[in-house]
Amino acid sequence: MSISGIVVSPGIAFGQSRILNQHNTELDYRVLPLAQIPAEQTKLSTAITQFVTSLTISLQSLQADCENYQLIEADIILLEDDELIAQLQSSIADQQFTASVAVERIFTQHANQLRAMEDLYLANRAQDIECLGSRLISVINGNLKHELQNLSGPTILFAYDLTPAEFATLPLDKINGIVLKTGGLTSHTAILARSAGVPALLSCDFDIIDVNESLKDNQAVALDALSGVFHIEPDSDVLVKLKQLGENDSLRKAQLQKYKDQPMVTKDLHRVALLANVGCLSEIGHLSDVGADGIGLFRTEFMLMNASEMPSEEVQYRLYCDALHLLDGKTFTIRTLDIGADKELPCLSLPTEDNPALGFRGARYSLAHPELLKVQLKAVLRAANHGQIRLMFPMVNQVEELDKLFDIIEECKTELVDEERGYGQLSYGIVIETPAAVLNLPSMLPRLDFISIGTNDLPQYTMAADRTNPVLTKAYPSLSPAILALIKMTINTAKPVRVPISLCGELATSPNVAAILVGMGIDELSVSPSSLLELKSSLCNHTLATYQQWSQQALSIQRLDELNDYVSHCY
Repeated sequence: MSISGIVVSPGIAFGQSRILNQHNTELDYRVLPLAQIPAEQTKLSTAITQFVTSLTISLQSLQADCENYQLIEADIILLEDDELIAQLQSSIADQQFTASVAVERIFTQHANQLRAMEDLYLANRAQDIECLGSRLISVINGNLKHELQNLSGPTILFAYDLTPAEFATLPLDKINGIVLKTGGLTSHTAILARSAGVPALLSCDFDIIDVNESLKDNQAVALDALSGVFHIEPDSDVLVKLKQLGENDSLRKAQLQKYKDQPMVTKDLHRVALLANVGCLSEIGHLSDVGADGIGLFRTEFMLMNASEMPSEEVQYRLYCDALHLLDGKTFTIRTLDIGADKELPCLSLPTEDNPALGFRGARYSLAHPELLKVQLKAVLRAANHGQIRLMFPMVNQVEELDKLFDIIEECKTELVDEERGYGQLSYGIVIETPAAVLNLPSMLPRLDFISIGTNDLPQYTMAADRTNPVLTKAYPSLSPAILALIKMTINTAKPVRVPISLCGELATSPNVAAILVGMGIDELSVSPSSLLELKSSLCNHTLATYQQWSQQALSIQRLDELNDYVSHCY
């Protein structure tokens, strides 16, 4: 049986299926008969033991000094706390609660106590406590969702959805591919899969599988994340075909290596910087393998996906210094925390919002929590003593927000001087992600050293189409006449005052689209590392004049289907 989906991270993969069911956190509100209390207490004890054992196994594949290890270790310590266990058992015995209700009541009580404290760190731990309680309830109900550390071999992972935080806990050394029912090309899970080099399909029609019950754990699966299909129990013909496709893909990637050390110049010697989007130090260490000119987007929120607490100024300072050392003088662009929307962090209690994509995210959240922003800013300012850093703020839409951000920067500089700690000079920019930012750009440019057009979010806010909704992302793709018009408007505003223009996001991973963007006047392209060599190999083949002709033609097209047809036939 074969099922199709959207390719978000290309490749061919083989492995045994593993289905991640959703948390079953349903509460059993029965009042227990007295005769059933001992059995319910045993049920709770057994669930805690199972959960702790599973977490302990997961520690074996981690280094003791990494954040994942520390987070899991903290969970184990809490689950084994004698006082907590006594409270849970007493709730069952004295109030005749079931095990699930006892856990929900006690863990919520502890979380609320932490929220009431003035200490920001303790308040942020409340969400951790509630999350751990939900996972324990899931175990009580017979479902260990994310305990995948005991996988026996190469695995293709199936799930309804994965948040970025959940993705960060996966044992990627054993997971050959990922298939999700939800998501789209620009979802953060898709971005993480591409960065990790894991073949992935999203927006797969799992309903067919659910009805026919044809997918179970430990079945042979072949994932074709080139054509957008996965095969359950593939026959020999399919296996031979996919293995050949995989070999051809590997050969193609090997041939691209000849471009690694070549400068990115067009045939008429026009220079275009090709930068990488990364989220951790380990990715930076491999950038030389793909010939990156540096980092165009360092997603600092990704370092928090599994952090049990907000990293201190010193921890962040060392991280940025290590990155500078690895880059050895190449461009280093840091984006301040961009949280909210589909990026929730265990170490921060984000407010529940009816429409988080239109709520407190990016610079809005940072301005509402200057105590968190100042920790990051001071770390970046100190690291700038050791190398050139570009700092950019996400979701800035008007000059008043920019003014407030620069006021906080000056406060940080004053504090560092008072603390007798030096700081370096930064280049400052913003991410253009909304039509308002495009329209308000003239008032903001005098304070900016560069800008970056964020093409993952710009279509979402232009088209009023949720980027995580697969139906809407098909109807309102990133490449459209409206988006090209906004990009061109941005370029026309910034070019006359000589402010460099970068463009980041998945739109630029297509060589054909990248050529048109270069022709429009983009100075830098920042994409996932896996896309860099292919972009370089394509862009080197023609002149800037050719790309300018292509871009003029593309900008004149007013219909979506005509634009996509034209762009697909450029090369």
